[in-house]
Amino acid sequence: MLASSSDETPISSPLTPVLALGSGKPEEQKVLSKPSKVQAVLKGIKQSPKKANLVAALVRGMRVEDALLQLQVTVKRASKTVYQVIHSARANATHNHGLDPDRLLVAEAFVGKGLFLKRESFHGRGRSGVMHKPECRLTVVVREITPEEEAEIAKLKVSNFLKLTKRERRLVPHKLIETTPIWNRKGKATTHG
Repeated sequence: MLASSSDETPISSPLTPVLALGSGKPEEQKVLSKPSKVQAVLKGIKQSPKKANLVAALVRGMRVEDALLQLQVTVKRASKTVYQVIHSARANATHNHGLDPDRLLVAEAFVGKGLFLKRESFHGRGRSGVMHKPECRLTVVVREITPEEEAEIAKLKVSNFLKLTKRERRLVPHKLIETTPIWNRKGKATTHG
């Protein structure tokens, strides 16, 4: 817009920072409080809610880094989907809300029902049945750990290494799978007579 007289003030663009009158510094913006929880939702997963919930229950309550590592070695088909949603929740927390990615915890991971499609399934002798194609939705909620909780988790990890069962003490580090048969565990020779 052209200003006809020089005493009119120009209209500021919404993209430029607002300057306080009389000073060359931008106004102090209000400090936004970080949300306590951040979530990510994936809808329309073509899998049974019961099967997806098995994997979601596996990582519930774990640290995000540990959960992602656990899901990489899990054999279930839903583990890839849960991995993607946890990764997305971590990205939401760090990029949108400025939370520390190393101190995130999977607070909640739950599965809800989606569409429940019914299709006809044809059998022999002119008969037919109903084929169910369930869908589900996965919601993952992450939150930042307090320093007290972090110290408690570290203490638990240390205590896990200190307290070994009798069977774990018997195993040598390079031989993690016990190969001795159930019978003859104590090394007694059996005589066939």
